[in-house]
Amino acid sequence: GGDHTITYPILQALAAKHGPVGLVHVDAHTDTGDTALGERLYHGSPIRRCADERLLDRGRVVQIGIRGSSYDPDPHKYCREQGFRVVPAEQCWMKSLEPLMREVRAQMGDKPVYISFDIDGLDPAYAPGTGTPEIAGLTPAQALEIIRGCKGLNIVGCDLVEVAPMYDVSGNTALLGANLLFEMLCVLPGVKTL
Repeated sequence: GGDHTITYPILQALAAKHGPVGLVHVDAHTDTGDTALGERLYHGSPIRRCADERLLDRGRVVQIGIRGSSYDPDPHKYCREQGFRVVPAEQCWMKSLEPLMREVRAQMGDKPVYISFDIDGLDPAYAPGTGTPEIAGLTPAQALEIIRGCKGLNIVGCDLVEVAPMYDVSGNTALLGANLLFEMLCVLPGVKTL
């Protein structure tokens, strides 16, 4: 996909069909900003806009890999107030995320879930081709653990956003993004895998 604003209209359509959905959100940023340069809709605000419109089942929102600089001394306050679970990147460093994903599966239950994966959730050593890279991110193996850990959930849609190939002449970011999308397709309900 393009920038993260695409998640907002997709969730508008899904919520119209399913009601508020759960969200597994992998990102370096919570994307809950209110405005930027006077605009309410930009790549740092889609999760906030979705929360504003009650498109999300707030008790079933998990944000994984969050890190980076902030303009606010308490950057996750809004998310906590909404009932979101924020899993900072430092809680993921040097460990398997399979235990976390067991908790996430229990939290999501059998209700509709959407996966939104911003490529900047990964460390720029693996995915430099993005507009807002942040150091000390997730590894590709952890990304696979997250996506594969969603198998069995009632997934009603997914996206992978913020890949900017012009920032990565090696092509590795685009390759990683394509593979992660393939993995998401493999965990959709009814898909048989070996």
